[in-house]
Parts: sequence; C-alpha cells; structure tokens
Amino acid sequence: MRFLPALSVAAISLAACQTQPANHAPTRADSTPATLPMSTSTYPATKTVSQVDDYHGVKVSDPYRWLEDLDSSDTRAWIDAQNKVTFGYLGQIAGRERIRRRLSEIWNYERFSPPEKYGERYFYTHNDGLQNQAVLYVADSLDAAPRVLLDPNTLSADGTMALKSFAINEAGTRVAYGVSSGGSDWEEWRVLDVATGRNTDDVLKWVKFSAVSWRRDGTGFYYSRYDAPGGNALKTANQFQKLYFHRLGDKQSDDELIYARKDQPEWMFAGQVSDDGRYLVISVARSTEPKNLVLYLDLAKKHSEANVETLIGEWNAAYQFVGNSKDRFYFLTDDGAPRYRIVAVELKHPERAHWQELVAEGTDTLQSVHLINHQFVAEYMQDAHSDVRLFDLKGRKTGTIELPGVGTAAGFSGRTRDTETFYTYSSYTTPPSVVRYDLQAAKASVWRTPKVAFDPAQYETRQVFYAGKDGTRVPMFISAKKGVAQDGANPTILYGYGGFNIPMQPAFAPALVAWLDLGGLYAVANLRGGGEYGRAWHEAGIKTHKQNVFDDFISAAEYLIAEKYTSPRTLAIRGGSNGGLLVAATEQQRPDLFAAAIPQVGVLDMLRFRDFTIGKAWESDYGSVENADEFKALYAYSPLHNARAGVDYPATLIITGDHDDRVFPAHSFKFAAAMQAADPHGKPILIRIETRAGHGQGKPTAMQIDETADVYAFILDAFAKAR
Repeated sequence: MRFLPALSVAAISLAACQTQPANHAPTRADSTPATLPMSTSTYPATKTVSQVDDYHGVKVSDPYRWLEDLDSSDTRAWIDAQNKVTFGYLGQIAGRERIRRRLSEIWNYERFSPPEKYGERYFYTHNDGLQNQAVLYVADSLDAAPRVLLDPNTLSADGTMALKSFAINEAGTRVAYGVSSGGSDWEEWRVLDVATGRNTDDVLKWVKFSAVSWRRDGTGFYYSRYDAPGGNALKTANQFQKLYFHRLGDKQSDDELIYARKDQPEWMFAGQVSDDGRYLVISVARSTEPKNLVLYLDLAKKHSEANVETLIGEWNAAYQFVGNSKDRFYFLTDDGAPRYRIVAVELKHPERAHWQELVAEGTDTLQSVHLINHQFVAEYMQDAHSDVRLFDLKGRKTGTIELPGVGTAAGFSGRTRDTETFYTYSSYTTPPSVVRYDLQAAKASVWRTPKVAFDPAQYETRQVFYAGKDGTRVPMFISAKKGVAQDGANPTILYGYGGFNIPMQPAFAPALVAWLDLGGLYAVANLRGGGEYGRAWHEAGIKTHKQNVFDDFISAAEYLIAEKYTSPRTLAIRGGSNGGLLVAATEQQRPDLFAAAIPQVGVLDMLRFRDFTIGKAWESDYGSVENADEFKALYAYSPLHNARAGVDYPATLIITGDHDDRVFPAHSFKFAAAMQAADPHGKPILIRIETRAGHGQGKPTAMQIDETADVYAFILDAFAKAR
C-alpha cells in the first residue's frame, strides 16, 4: 500500500472508523438476558456544573463540560466507574464467549494488500489472520519468498502501535513509514533501509493528515506537519499545517519549508511528485469539503530558485491530480460535472477556457482515476458497486476490467510507464482476493485468495431501493443466508454513514460474516450525504439539509419492518464517527423503531465539535454555530442536547476510545451522562471506553474481536428482553 500522495477528504473526515461494523450475530434465541437492572443507583453519579453558553440569543446549558478535561482526576474516576458498570453488565450475558470464539475463527484468515513494484522489488502487507497489525514485506519477484521489512507487532506488547502508512522511493531502496500509538492520528515517521531492514537516523514528529512523496532522485521526500501542540495533543485544535522537504540524513529541525500560509490557519497541504519527477503538485484543502486549490513547484530548479505557482486558484470544485504528460496535467474533477469527469490542463494556458474535456460526465459516478500504461484506469460506481473502465489519453474508451459480481474493486496503483496493476475485489460475502491485471494483454490473474472458516455459497446480498420520507429513491444492500424467511423475526443490524461525500460500497468484513453465520441479517443503507451519486447526493445531506440523512435512515428501518425482514423487537442500528451521530440522532427521533443502538466514536455535541483537534474542518458538512440558520439546524438534532426525560430509549451501548483525537472522546462522555440522566430507569444506557484506542484505524485485531463480541452480546441481550 503506497500512501496516497494527494490529501483525501477521508483522511481528515470521520471515515476511519466507518468500517461497516456488521460484525457478528447469533441464532434467533442465542442469548440469555443479563439480569443487572438499570437505575440511578446503578449508573455512576455524574456531577453537573453551571455552564451556560449563548448562541444567537439562545441560552444553552452544558452541565457536563468538565468531562472535556481528559486529564483531570474527576474525569479519569468517571471513566473507571462507567467501565466497571459496563463490563459488569456485559460479563453477565450468557453466550458472549461463544460469540467471541466464533468471531476468532472467522477472523483468522490471511489478508494481503495489493503489491506495488519499485525498482526490482515488490512490496505488500500481510496479516496471517489474528496478528494485531499487518506486517510489511518485500520480495524480489511475485513468486519469490518474501522477507519481513517491518513488523509493527514487535513495537508494543498490546499491539497498539500501528503502521499507518508508508512511501517507497523510486529505486525500492528506502521506505519512509509512519507509526501511530494508541490509535492516535499523530504519526512518527522513520526511514528503513530495504537492503539491511534497519532504520536510518531519520525521525520526523508531529506529522498528521500528511501525504508523503519521494523525489525521484531518492534524496528525500515531501511531507506535511504541524507545530508541536502547546496543550493536550489529543484535544488541541490542529492549525497552520506546513509543507516541508526532508533530506535523508538531516535533522527534522533542518527540513526545508516549501509552503505555508500564516494567514490561513485551516489550510492543509499535500505534496505529490509527478511520475516524471519534474513537478511537485500541491493540493490545498481548507476543510472536509470536496473542493481544493492546486499549486505546483518546478523541481527542475532548486527550491530556493523556484516559486510555488498557482494552477487552479478557485474554491469551486474538487481537483484530483491523476498524472501528466510533460506540461499537460490530467485531473479528475466535478467542475461542471457533479458525477465527475477527466480534463487536461496545459501549464502554459491554465485558464479554464483552454481546458480540454477528455472523459465526459456519465450517468455513473466516476470515483477515482489512475494513469497506468499510458492509459486511464477509471473506477466508476454503479448504484454504489464497482465498474472499472479503460480509456486512452484522448479519452476514448478502450475496454473494461470485468468483475465477478456486485462488489468493490480497489487499488489499481501504478505509474504511467507500468504495464501491470493490482487490485482487490470483495463483496459483503466474498473475502478479498488480490488480482494482477496485465494492461498490455488485458488479462486478469488471481495472485492471492484467502481461505475462510465459512462457506460463501450459503449467503447472498440483495440490492433493494426504497423511498425516503420525501420520495427520494435510496439504495440499500441486504445480506443474509440464502432463503432467509421474511417473517419479521430476523435479528438485524442496520448500518449507515451518510456524510462527507463518502460512499458505502460492498466490502468484506469478518465480523459481518460472523453475524450472518449465526443467523443474523445485515443491511447497509446508502444515505444522502454520502458519495454514491456525486455532488448533488452529498449536498442533499449537509448543513441545513442534514435531517434528510436521518430521515433516509428511518425510512430504511421502516422498509425492513414493512417487508418483514425484521421488527422493532429484533432491529439494532449501528454506525461509527459521523455514523455514530446518525445512530444517536435517529434513536432519539424514533426510539420506537429499535431494540438497540450502538453509536460508536460519534460526533454528539454539535455545538462544540469545532473546538477540538480537526473538528473545525467538518463545518463544511455540518455547518457552523456562528451562522444563525446553521446553529438552529445543529441544535435541533444535536444528540447531546436532545436527550429527553420520559422517553423510552432503546438499549444503548456508546463506544469510544480514550485516545481518539479525531472525534474528541468527551462527545461520547457527555452524551452518555445526558442519556443516563434522561432515562435512568429504562433499558441499559452504557458507555464502553477502550483505553489505548483511538478512532478505529490501526486498532489491534484482538481489541476488535473483543469489542465486537461485546456489541453483539449487548444487541442479543436487548433482543431477548424485547420479546
């Protein structure tokens, strides 16, 4: 896996934990209800403070503001007390250990990343099944025995040191790699000598949301970093990112500043060296909004003699650099094309009037493009599943890469001169195979296929379309054992995300399969706010239109119930990050539809998300409290502010990690306190706080299995009590 040289919206948005947690479930009568009653005497006491804020004349109380101080003894004591209650409750549920064992069996399969060739070597990651972290390997050929380059499992006893990303130089002799600790977004970068497998003396700190791209001569690489935070690194707002060049062997303090903007605290920079080594192309983002500027630096000159030039200087669309033919740059853009197109821009005539459209916008969403073998490999989404097409550099379609079914193909890395590429193909019930594609012969061959402890032929995925509240046609995938009875009794998890232009596509997850294996049904709704149908679909679910996303999710639940896939007594909702917000808001708006709700690492205080880490960047999707109309919309659905006394809420298990510096964990802390206070005598409302864990990316396998077992035990317990 080569680190993407262009800064992706997903890198700074809420996507890391968006794993479609369809983890695993049981047969219909598999759980004995826990007997611990919920009451004010069961939940830990949570003090309140007199904190009131004024938003456009509206007085808003924030009685749990003190929980934002993660380092205070009071907060640490509260965390310990809540975990004691939560794990005590979960520990009483019969069947949890059986669920965990089955999860471990299904999770125990080999996983490979698509290989990438640099010099005469191939690089890829591999997990033998239950390793906490994937291991980086190098091989002299595809058939040669690989050797370990970096095993993150040796870096910590608990498996919480993760290899977040890496970049390989052109000759395949050096690997720059970033490691994070405890699930944090902060990374420390080092450099490996491929021949010896040893680290050089290069060490880079305070790297976050950074692309890393080598100069073609291998003397060093470009990266982005922040200044060392003055306060708690897991809480402090991230501002004033800078783009640097690191020359191998130099101290980080001697790195050369390439670009920064002292007048733009929110701007972020991602540098990508073009395949020919001539240009550094700089993508500038200011938020998670899919709009960016494009700058460039001529690397034929010394840094001190070259100026950073503006190629595209308007915040009007997304521009993803695909590659170049000398001074002719290719971009994937939604400028004038909500479902994206490919254009060519000449450096000598960069004005929009001189742009050439190569591949026009079509009926399907053009998701990504790669320039390999002097042709475009274009990944389309056709109702949220993959369709891969080939075009020459004049935009003429030359073929397709056939896929075996309704699933997702991903990868397709390579350089302009390469004649081969690799990709993975998977679906909800098909484990990921790695495929080599020969672009000259137009031939695909499977390189690796894992063996899993279940029979995929027993399962199927249906794609259905339902009507949203306003009549919008919304797709949904439903996975289950073949021949599942539509009798209203299937244990069901409904998953959603609906934000940040991120699509939900069919992807294999061992936890999902374990749920199906034990008799469950798993549904994924492709909600507005996502990226399934381009810009219009995304913008229909942001800011003052965010309620559309919740309405789409509610309509998905109503469809599943009306079609007798399930019933309110056997329906749970789950989502992470932006999906955690979705679940919390939906359970508050329609508590009658669900037996259980699992909001995971959610954005739950919609009035203060902008004050922590990278949260201000999310205003492009959520809106800002500084805007009166957007404040009104935020306050209307903010889960923290809509916990109502006297409401019979579903059984709720809130999940977060104490090292989550993407979505500050106090979101979940304050929401748990508010919900427990609102409904102290009803169904259990618990919070599971993982220590040494962050937003989801890099979470150790063992931790994922334990968490999933707890989630499914909790859901089944709720179903059993709802009968």
